[in-house]
Amino acid sequence: MAKAKRPSYISVPSQIINSLSSSSLQSLLVSPKKSSKTSFSKRFILLSSFKSPKFWFLTLFLFGLFGMLKLGFDLDYLIPFSPYPCFTTQQQDSFSNGYTKPLSSFASNGEKHAQNSLKDEFPNGNGKLSVVSNIEKDEISKSVSQPQSSIAKGYSESDEDSEFWKQPDGMGYKPCLQFTRDYKKQTESIVKGRRKYLLVVVSGGMNQQRNQIVDAVVIARILGAVLVVPILQVNVIWGDESEFSDIFDLEHFKKVLANDVKIVSSLPSTHIMKRPVEEKISPLHVSPQWIRARYLRRLNRDEVLLLRGLDSRLSKDLPSDLQKLRCKVAFHALRFAPPILELGNKLAERMRSKGPYLALHLRMEKDVWVRTGCLPGLSPKFDEIIYNERKRRPELLTAKSNMTYHERKLAGLCPLNAMEVTRLLKALGAPKSAKIFWAGGQPLGGKEALLPLTREFPNFYSKEDLAMPGELEPFANKASMMAAIDYIVSENSDVFMPSHGGNMGHAIQGHRAYAGHKKYITPNKRQMLPYFLNSSLSGTEFNMIIKELHSESLGQPELRSSRAGRDVTKYPVPECMCNVHTRIHL
Repeated sequence: MAKAKRPSYISVPSQIINSLSSSSLQSLLVSPKKSSKTSFSKRFILLSSFKSPKFWFLTLFLFGLFGMLKLGFDLDYLIPFSPYPCFTTQQQDSFSNGYTKPLSSFASNGEKHAQNSLKDEFPNGNGKLSVVSNIEKDEISKSVSQPQSSIAKGYSESDEDSEFWKQPDGMGYKPCLQFTRDYKKQTESIVKGRRKYLLVVVSGGMNQQRNQIVDAVVIARILGAVLVVPILQVNVIWGDESEFSDIFDLEHFKKVLANDVKIVSSLPSTHIMKRPVEEKISPLHVSPQWIRARYLRRLNRDEVLLLRGLDSRLSKDLPSDLQKLRCKVAFHALRFAPPILELGNKLAERMRSKGPYLALHLRMEKDVWVRTGCLPGLSPKFDEIIYNERKRRPELLTAKSNMTYHERKLAGLCPLNAMEVTRLLKALGAPKSAKIFWAGGQPLGGKEALLPLTREFPNFYSKEDLAMPGELEPFANKASMMAAIDYIVSENSDVFMPSHGGNMGHAIQGHRAYAGHKKYITPNKRQMLPYFLNSSLSGTEFNMIIKELHSESLGQPELRSSRAGRDVTKYPVPECMCNVHTRIHL
């Protein structure tokens, strides 16, 4: 018996299948038959095919396949935000610290004008100048796979165009670190020195240690000493025993500062047996003249000096060259170690994959409420916990002890709680669909303390939510490394807002300013809290007042010199940034 010929099939796009009638579809599914001599045989064959189980099985299979394909095209609509999206490899426009700049551009009118006339200049990962033109930036943006529709993106076009994401006018300010001839002339003898060595011990959390490392480099320059890599004191609160090279890229640190200060990993054998003179800088805001008068003669005699307690001891009002050196250390030399940098940038990319995002630094941990003399406002139970802890350990209170809680609150000295952060964001126009990354330790009260925020803004993520299984394991029980990851994701955000002042908030404020004045919301707590307590205001009136109070607190350029005692790493204009086309010499 001759074998029956197998039916042949052709691949047809689903769009064509949708446009076909049922009869046309059937003509594609059934292979052509040879012409019969009689119309009866045609009818018989057709009738037989309808009775065949194979026919019905094939028909059901194809309809099922068609339905699955259609569902597959809309699959992204069913998953509003996946914490583990796939990414294409892309070129990154980055600072020397390795943080990626946002790929989406929400530039203000002033920035757009500057971009049209100038190429953007930023140092790359080697500490050299990287010039990225607007055309190249467009190509970078195109290298990221873009969804076909706003539904596929997981956010609407109106979300992206919201006024909330608009960036402040950077007024054309760009980084510019031009050192004077005298500074360069002194450099040769300083970097060749091998006789005087400065040891420093830095304490506190990661961001506090960063500030002290910046000061240590400047002090080494003032004394003309070789700087031994700073020693990180074990954190008594978190028990973190991380060393400098665990958190920061040591070789990069040495290389970037090679023309400013000589840096070595340890004391040479010729000095290792010398007993260093240990000193603790006690006065606040000391000048370079005070540093030289106090330590230079002793250092020349003993050749090794050990300093502790550098936090906020060095003056914020230094000569111009030393201010530039502070910026160079903070924004260029202190790059995070490669494992931290890699994961931090991955998490930032995952946040950005669904559009612009806001980073919040929430200060709602138990120790923060104790130290500030404030109450979390969650319930009488939690207020009593804080009150008892403060009574048991009065030395932890850093706020003015003669003020009551309510006086501190109205003076703007207390962190915002979740309800207050929510009201502020809504008043400033944050869309309900806004993606929010929150940095900080676990709040007192756990997830319940965050409920006002998560109810209003459901797209709310921490690094633990974004990380794939196992990615955070190498950093477990390492508070400084975890803080560094938070720092990277926060610095990469389109908008950043802290709930309270602090070292991290100040560092990121300066970093975002140096990156072109990316939006940074400074809550005007002292002026806004009375309106929070005024129940007679309508929602519209409240929003208008809050927006007006914050119109000048969105990260616009501010001159450091406009107020005494301002830190140049927080306000880099005018010493470290200028609004002319000046190259950075590194």
